[in-house]
Order: sequence, then structure tokens, then C-alpha cells
Amino acid sequence: MIGSAGENLGVLAREKALALAQEQELDLILINESAKPPVAKIIDFDKFRYEREKEFKKQYRQRQLEGKQIQIGAKTASHDLQVKLKKLEEFLTKGHRVEIQMVLRGRERANRDWARSKFEEFLKAITVPYRITRDIKPGGRGLTVQIDPEKKTS
Repeated sequence: MIGSAGENLGVLAREKALALAQEQELDLILINESAKPPVAKIIDFDKFRYEREKEFKKQYRQRQLEGKQIQIGAKTASHDLQVKLKKLEEFLTKGHRVEIQMVLRGRERANRDWARSKFEEFLKAITVPYRITRDIKPGGRGLTVQIDPEKKTS
């Protein structure tokens, strides 16, 4: 049993714990029922729910931040592609998952084979070892592919 201030109240009977919670005008919440003995806490339920939602949002944000995104165009100049390539390789060496998106504008969308070949040329220019986790697919405003850094087996 954990009190409202976070102090350990020891092992209490369920009825006594409920009475203690009602006396403080708070709720008794079961935190971990699989523990021996089960862990319960005296806390305001709304506060408990708020903290739990906050933790879920934090975990969701962390999951989204794992990946990076690089955006290129079908007619992008070679120097600009080299700059993007350098940034992409930096992400891969740091261990990030990278989604590369080729944006197609206007009539470029009609000639997807040409755009796909340009995309494959860009992928061949990557010097850092990588593996493709999601193959080249049309999506959104063009083509996308997802790559991960190659895992070192030592």
C-alpha cells in the first residue's frame, strides 16, 4: 500500500485501505495486481489518469522521433543531391531509420519509370551500409522508400 504522499504504508487489508482512501477523500487505485502482495495507491483518479496519458504521449513522441526523413525531387541538381546524400549518411551512421521521399510535380507523375530509375541511382550513391526495410512504393506526392543502417555483426 502506497499513501497519497508516496510513503509506504505496508501491507493492509482491502477494507482498511478503502477506509483510509475515503477518509482522505481520494481514490484507491490498483497499480500492480500481479505483484505479491498486489500494489495499490491512494491518489486522485483524475490525476492518475492525467499522468498516465502524459506518459503515453511521451512514449508516442519518442517513437516518432526515431526516424528521419529526406526529401528529394526528380530534377534536383547533382550538388543538391550530394548535400542530401551527406545528411542521409550522417543519419545512418547515427543509427536512425531514414525515409526517403521523392516528390514528383506535374507531368513527372506520369513518367514514374523514369522517376524510379532516378530514385534507384540516388540509392546506389549511398556509401554507408544500409538495408531497405520498405521497398520503393508510390505514396503521397511521389515515391518513398525506408532504409535502416546495416547492423554490425561483431
